[in-house]
Amino acid sequence: MGFFLETLFGGLMVGMLYSLIAIGFVLIYKASGVFNFAQGAMVLFAALAMARFSEWFPLWFGFQSLILANILAFIAAMAVMVVVAWLIERLALSKLVNQEGITLLMATLGIAYFLDGVGQTIFGNDIYKIDVGMPKEPLMVFEGTFPGGLLLSQEDLVAAAVSAALVVVLAIFFQKTATGRALRAVADDHQAAQSIGIPLKRIWVIVWSVAGFSALVAGIIWGSKLGVQFSLSLVALKALPVVILGGLTSIPGAIIGGLLIGVGEKLSEIYLGPMLGGGIEIWFAYVLALVFLLVRPQGLFGEKIIDRV
Repeated sequence: MGFFLETLFGGLMVGMLYSLIAIGFVLIYKASGVFNFAQGAMVLFAALAMARFSEWFPLWFGFQSLILANILAFIAAMAVMVVVAWLIERLALSKLVNQEGITLLMATLGIAYFLDGVGQTIFGNDIYKIDVGMPKEPLMVFEGTFPGGLLLSQEDLVAAAVSAALVVVLAIFFQKTATGRALRAVADDHQAAQSIGIPLKRIWVIVWSVAGFSALVAGIIWGSKLGVQFSLSLVALKALPVVILGGLTSIPGAIIGGLLIGVGEKLSEIYLGPMLGGGIEIWFAYVLALVFLLVRPQGLFGEKIIDRV
């Protein structure tokens, strides 16, 4: 039971990180109807900016404080992501309003490759580290309940707590602020939102900026765990099955979908891996997403679309 709970908790904590990336997909799809294949590239680009700025600022300004370097790097990286959001809206989205879905999809693929290339040009293509002080030592809990106790990763616990806090902040932002309500109005009906004076262009910049913020937080966490390298964008693509499972238009669905996939892939790797030869953790999420596409294509919490002809 102790080993099962260790695996379960590990899956839940990884699932929160998947959910954090998946929220970026959902936000952009809800506000603009664009399935953003560039979200993984945004995570990588944001993580590269954070890693390199935290190295450069102490050299440029002659200080040694790691905390100050991380704060300045976070502000600078967030400013970069806002500029990226503005450029995406100005140069791509505003030119493709009312185009076919496949056109918008190809545009986000182009943006993804562009961000990968520009990130490599500006920040380099080495493996970089992000040190934000996350604890690396494991934590032993419930020693009196289970023989040997439960061994948990403090880094994963902190990452899951940060992800959960960001989800709560985003929920409050969407429910309680005027901008959040405007974003929800645009998500429900673009034309109706425009008719009451909500500017679509400004809303799209805001929602891409919020998606960039979530990508930055996810990039910092994953970069701290794995190092900032170009395979990070492939890790971020694990959020694709999450949004398929939870529903393209549902933020709660992104959270629950991430938790289900995180737990499912950990348990299947541990308990089914020895029988099937291992490697289940790599493809489990995509097979589960395929099953949902066949059985319930709108996902657990997605809106079922009925076309009348």
